[in-house]
Amino acid sequence: MFNLTHYNKRALYGGIFAAIVTGTGAFLLGNISGYEARDLLSSSLPGINTLCNTIALASATILALLLTLLSISTGSKSKLKAAHYKHVMRIARIDTIVFVVSLVTFQVLNIPFSEAEDVSGVWYVTLYYVSLGVSALLSGALISVVLMLYNAVISIIKIVGLDEEDHSLIYNDEEEASE
Repeated sequence: MFNLTHYNKRALYGGIFAAIVTGTGAFLLGNISGYEARDLLSSSLPGINTLCNTIALASATILALLLTLLSISTGSKSKLKAAHYKHVMRIARIDTIVFVVSLVTFQVLNIPFSEAEDVSGVWYVTLYYVSLGVSALLSGALISVVLMLYNAVISIIKIVGLDEEDHSLIYNDEEEASE
């Protein structure tokens, strides 16, 4: 489905590691009752909402940075391969998904669940673990996007700023002749 480069795999592994680390804390609490989950949910929701806001803001900023990256890429004297533009497109796609999921999560978690009276305790336990799981996944996904963006920026710095001519993303004369 995805043709991931070495850099993309590294970014993906970094995001998965971050999601596991951030999500593990919730499961170390063990089994909690509905009443405990309701209290924990009440105390954790403001932090999760802040996290969702921060992730949405970061994602929107990253999309703007990608436009700058593309502008620098096209202004380069070197002709870049399609792989570079596909990498930037992949970053934009994943970043947009992270943006949408963070906004939807923020909206859903702003429903005053802890104020509801006739809700079973199991519902609170489920909602508590789902909210922590989604926040861990969003954190890991944003870390992956940032690592992918870092790799793209480093490549552009090497090509444009340091005038590297033998970079794997630059067409060379032999490749142009064979096409």
